[in-house]
Amino acid sequence: MKEKSGIIKKTSVKILRRPLNQPFRTATGEHKSLENVLFSLELADGVRGWGEAAVATHITGETVEKTQKNLKHLGPLLRGQNVSDYLRLSTKLREVLAGNPAALAAVEIALVDALTRQKKIPLWKFFGKKCALLKTDITIVIGSLVETQAAVEQFFKQGFRTFKIKIGRDFDLDYKRILAVHRLSHGSDIYLDINQGYSAEETLSLLKELGVDGIRPALLEQPVPRQDWDGLKKISRSTDIPVCADESVRHVGDAALAIREKAVSVINIKLMKFGLFEALEIIALAQSNNVGLMIGGMMESSLAMTAAAHMAAGMRCFQYIDLDTPFFLKHDIVRNRYLSKNGVYDLRDVKAGIGLRL
Repeated sequence: MKEKSGIIKKTSVKILRRPLNQPFRTATGEHKSLENVLFSLELADGVRGWGEAAVATHITGETVEKTQKNLKHLGPLLRGQNVSDYLRLSTKLREVLAGNPAALAAVEIALVDALTRQKKIPLWKFFGKKCALLKTDITIVIGSLVETQAAVEQFFKQGFRTFKIKIGRDFDLDYKRILAVHRLSHGSDIYLDINQGYSAEETLSLLKELGVDGIRPALLEQPVPRQDWDGLKKISRSTDIPVCADESVRHVGDAALAIREKAVSVINIKLMKFGLFEALEIIALAQSNNVGLMIGGMMESSLAMTAAAHMAAGMRCFQYIDLDTPFFLKHDIVRNRYLSKNGVYDLRDVKAGIGLRL
């Protein structure tokens, strides 16, 4: 009877739309609103698991329409299966959802959410024995100098002390914005996320100019186009600032290449890029080769962001925490009592699963 209770009885798919506080601009595009796909599955005993596909068309080429269609077609494949067979199901899902990793992430998150809810344990225990507190950075999106200054002042007052600055569209404006963030954040750590917007030469020129002003970024993320491995290697060998690959690593093969070529010293793990279980493979590969790890996201609501936080809190292996997207939504889908206004995820009181209900 207990084994039958884990059988998947039905699945459902819904579109999630939410307004943002401001357009989320990067060098490669922008989100003017959140439009994601929610996926849920219900077990024979009534337990439900939830997942979310955060679609970033300008980065991965996926679309909301295709993701919704793919998830709706999974019903026959999943019905009658047991959530305890999550690894076997994941292997099959990778084939069925090839080219749609956000959909894969949504289903895999829902599987482990349902599994841990059924077992009445918090999701972080799926990943580790102890739960770490996590404090996320906060992103300063591309905007005018005035917009940048206002955002830094607001978030610093709110209690954030690590600022991730989106740059890569306008070198001169980027430089002025970085100076403003440095001044207004009173010595806080600064990450520069270029989102493929510069060449290696431009990146090194920026670092040189910032050095003259006494500014040393704590992290440099995806400075060059994703397939410019030579550019990544040149930057990594020209500075001791950690260089992080984001768009360059879309699957485990990319991660293996980045590590073999010694192109970067950090890899950004986003569930929406890989799905949950391929993410675990990349984490293991990075750890075994002494490569640092960042946990990040696309434009997720609290649901998927908190699922990623569970992974990071349980595994306790991430040096860089970038799980701030709930702060950009006007009306999040849940009241997240596990995320403080200054960006601390405290999941120790979660009773089962992700701990959030829609």
